[in-house]
Order: sequence, then C-alpha cells, then structure tokens
Amino acid sequence: MQSYLKHYIDGAWVESEGGRRHEVIDPSTEQPCTEITLGTAADVDKAVAAAKKAFASWSQTSIEERAAILEKIIAGMKARLPELAAATSREMGAPISFAQMAQVPAGLGHFMGTLAALREFKFSEQVGNSRVVHEPVGVVAMITPWNWPLNQICAKVAPALAAGNTMILKPSEEAPSNALILAEILHDAGVPAGVFNLVNGDGPGVGAALSGHKHVDMVSFTGSTRAGVAVATAAAATVKRVHQELGGKAPNLVLEGAKLEEVLPPTLAGVIANTGQSCIAPTRLLVHKSQVDAATEVAKAIMEATQVGNPEDQGAHIGPVVNKAQFEKIQGLIQSALDEGARLVTGGTGRPDGRNAGYFVKPTVLADVTPDMRIYREETFGPVATITTYDDRDQAVEMANDTDYGLSATISGDPAEAARIAGKLRAGLVTINSWGPTPGTAFGGYKQSGNGREGGKYGLTDFMEVKTIVGEPA
Repeated sequence: MQSYLKHYIDGAWVESEGGRRHEVIDPSTEQPCTEITLGTAADVDKAVAAAKKAFASWSQTSIEERAAILEKIIAGMKARLPELAAATSREMGAPISFAQMAQVPAGLGHFMGTLAALREFKFSEQVGNSRVVHEPVGVVAMITPWNWPLNQICAKVAPALAAGNTMILKPSEEAPSNALILAEILHDAGVPAGVFNLVNGDGPGVGAALSGHKHVDMVSFTGSTRAGVAVATAAAATVKRVHQELGGKAPNLVLEGAKLEEVLPPTLAGVIANTGQSCIAPTRLLVHKSQVDAATEVAKAIMEATQVGNPEDQGAHIGPVVNKAQFEKIQGLIQSALDEGARLVTGGTGRPDGRNAGYFVKPTVLADVTPDMRIYREETFGPVATITTYDDRDQAVEMANDTDYGLSATISGDPAEAARIAGKLRAGLVTINSWGPTPGTAFGGYKQSGNGREGGKYGLTDFMEVKTIVGEPA
C-alpha cells in the first residue's frame, strides 16, 4: 500500500484540515493499493491563498526563466519515468508496457511541446497605434481525470506555468499517485513556493470548492460532460474563465469501397488502446450497406485477436477498466444494446474466460446497431465497437454528426476522398486512417465536448489574457 496522506501547498507537504482517508483500488485485483486524504474547502482556501500570493512574482518572470524551469521538469520526468508508469499502471489498470510507451510519454510530450511553443510565441504585437499583449490569467484551478492521468495533468500544468500563471491541481482520486510524483518533480526543478499546489479530493468536495472560489480566475476541467456542467455552474457566480475538455462519442466513418483489412486495424486500435478508456475512441463504425458483412468480419477478427491480461505483465494486451462503476456501466450498455435488438458478433457481458476478479471486459463487437439505441448515443469508455449501416455519403456524414458530442471523428478509407468530407464533420479533431492527435496541435471539442483548446501554442494561448495598450510612446 502506497501512502500519500498530505497535500502539496505553498512549496511544502502539509496535513489536511479535516480531510478523510480514501483508498484507491487496484482494478486488476479489486484490492486497495494506495491511500490518500480527500481534502476540504479549508485546504482549498490555503492553496488558493498561496497561489494568489505567488502570482505577483511568478507572473513577472521572463520567458527565459520559465523555459529553464520547464527544461528541469522535463529532465525530472525522464528520470522518474519508471515510477510514473508503475503508478499509472497500478491505479488505473493500463498495462505497464502501455504506461511506459504511451501514458507517461504523452504527459512528457506536453511539457516538451509547451517549451517549444513558449520560445516561439509572440507575446506582443503592434496594431496601428496600439500594442496587443498576452498576459497570464492569474490563479488557475485544474481538475483532471483518471483515464490518461499524466497526459491531462501536463496538458494544463505545462502551459499554465509557461504563461506565468499559478495553480491548484486536483487530480482524480482514482489515479492520484502520478500527480504526487509530478509535484515532487516540480519541487525539485525549482518551481517557486505557491506557484504549483496540489490538493487531493473528490468532485463534490475539492472540485466544487475550486470551481466556485472567488480568488480563482480560471478553472480548467477534463472529464464527463455531466461533471463539466456542474463545474461551469459553480464557476458562473464569479464569471471566471471556464476551459473544458469533456465527453465524446466519436464516429468511424468507413468510406464505401475502403480496403477494410488495411484501414480498420489502425482506426479500431483507438477502441482497443487503453482498454477503450479514451474520449476520442472511434467506437461508432458507420459502414456502407454493401460492405457491412465484410467489415463485421474484420472487426470481429481484430477484437478476438486482442488479448486481455494483467497490468504488471509486459506485452501488447489490454488491462481492466478503472473501477467497479465503470465495469458495471459497460456491462449495462452492452446488455441494453442486446435488449434493443443489436446482434452480438463477439465478446459480450461478463469477464473474459478465466477471470474471476478484476474489472476486465471482453473486447466486444455489436452489429445491427441503430441510432435510437443507448449504446449509439452514450459514451461507453470500454473496448466495445458498434456497427451501423448507411446508404450514401450524405447520410453517413449526417449520422457521424448526429451526436451531442464533437470531440473527434475518424474516417477510414481513401485519404483524398476522406479529405473532401473532413470539413463537414463537426468535431475538433478529424483523423484519417488513424485515431490520435498530433503533438503540438489544437485539441478540444465542439458542442457538448467542451470549449477551449490544449496543446502547443493553442494551449498556451488559452491560459492567457489579451490586453490592448493604446497610446504608448514610440
């Protein structure tokens, strides 16, 4: 059992004021693996006060000073990559190989990309007789999820630091250890006291206290759309900036005539990777009616070739989903699809054979899924793909856009043909014969998938205010 019972506030590890113990469950064994203290509003007040005090000096540091800090953080993350990967694997179930090759490098990449953007960013621009400048927002609250924990933490912390902000991070209570190790890295890198603070807690406690705090100037949230609405509502009273990356229900529009054996493996990989726990997983396969049988067989073969194994084992297998609630949600969605008339191609409810414990899910394909079914509409967050047919291109685009979400969309097929319809898809990310974003590009969603962007210069911009100065001497 790992114990992290203190918060990191004003450059020191401190006891909580009235917090309570919380056990993090290893999803592969269903046994406790880490204990933390869920903080209180009093802890939040202390952290916000520290950040507010530190802003006066940190906001005035030079680009060179901030860049030097980022370089040290990058070096520290590289040195502690095995620890970060092990913590991620233990708490949210990512196989250790995936944690080492994808989860931790994704977080590291945000610091590297932010450093490059910082060195090239134009903080000042002359417009006629005025100067337009970018300045830090102020005190930023960050609330992050468990599915790509370090990635989503670093997507906020890196640009906020680079822009000159101070911050309070509330990592997910489902996977907190990687954040606590990162706090140690930032401390060792020389981040001044009060610039970065970490308060463990849950959404109704620490999350709500941060969102509504009068001295927080911006709240950056990644998580479900339901929770995002709660954050925005709490933030509204103080008219603070709200920056959100929320849910998704990405389509995989398979173009008529696509070479299925070539294009489906790299796009279905997004449903398999991280055990399907990615907000950009392209789970809704939209297939032309002439190819539905062939596409179903290809999808079946891909899913049946996917191995399910223990997170501590090296290999290309997938692990469990994060917790009991998520496991039960996936089981319920699969069963609802079957009850509503979908056809089970492979997988289904229950654990894989030989698994009597742990939140392991069978890689699943469901065919004959229609737009009126729950599983077509709701984010599954598991290794489950659905197949729905379309008659023509216009209908396919309409079906791809027929969702409350707009985080990402995937097109499988001829790249030139895909490029002609990419602009018609209402999503912040459109991938062709792939499923993941490119580092340094803008990441964020349309519609109920949120607002604002992360990544590279786009993320840096979103953590700054814009000021116009008129009448300065030449």
